[in-house]
Amino acid sequence: MIEAPPKDRFLAELRAVPEFFRYRAARPAFPRPPKGDGHPVTVFPGLMASDRLTAPLRGCIAEAGYPVVGWGLGLNLGLRRGLLETMLTRVRIWSDRHRRKVTLVGWSLGGLYAREIAKRAPGHVRQVITIGTPSVGSLRANNAWRLYEALNDHKVDAPPIDTDLHEPPPLPITSIYSTDEGIVPVGAAILPEGRARESIAVAGSHVGLPWNERVIRIVLDRLAQPEGEWRPYGAEREG
Repeated sequence: MIEAPPKDRFLAELRAVPEFFRYRAARPAFPRPPKGDGHPVTVFPGLMASDRLTAPLRGCIAEAGYPVVGWGLGLNLGLRRGLLETMLTRVRIWSDRHRRKVTLVGWSLGGLYAREIAKRAPGHVRQVITIGTPSVGSLRANNAWRLYEALNDHKVDAPPIDTDLHEPPPLPITSIYSTDEGIVPVGAAILPEGRARESIAVAGSHVGLPWNERVIRIVLDRLAQPEGEWRPYGAEREG
């Protein structure tokens, strides 16, 4: 049975602050990112986060030559009525503007959004990359569900949309998860086996995943794959 991380790990999420300053110090020395084809990217924030917290990740994506946007909808308070349709419209417009399919990157709750959008608009989406996002087990097996339900008029596992939140999209999907974070347990973020699916472990806080150097390097590697030529991530290709 998958259970939420223990209290000591939850309290250790405060390390996201020094992790950010380590990222800032190390940023100038990051290896040159792999060159991709410049297709568009959208990044979705986690619960109680906005585009401001995904700025480090988006900045690195932009420097690698990809047009990238945040979700542009302020603070992520949960899956309110009409929100999914708004996100779908924005992704379709972003795809049509560039005449290319979009890679959707979602951190935590934002990863659930990315997966749902990909299931509804596969013709506009190239791949999905989730970061610290639950994939299996109960959506109460984490340390964020109580906050989610306090902010919304529905249960965390009964959003106002007709869907199976655990069902992955029929597209290439990468789940990046931390082995020592304090919000989402390790087992919950590992995808079921399937074609063009992979789960990749990193270390670090949940809150700090958008400025985790290894996360950024994995995302850039996944973005650089030629369209239609997906292959599993190889750690030996880092560096």
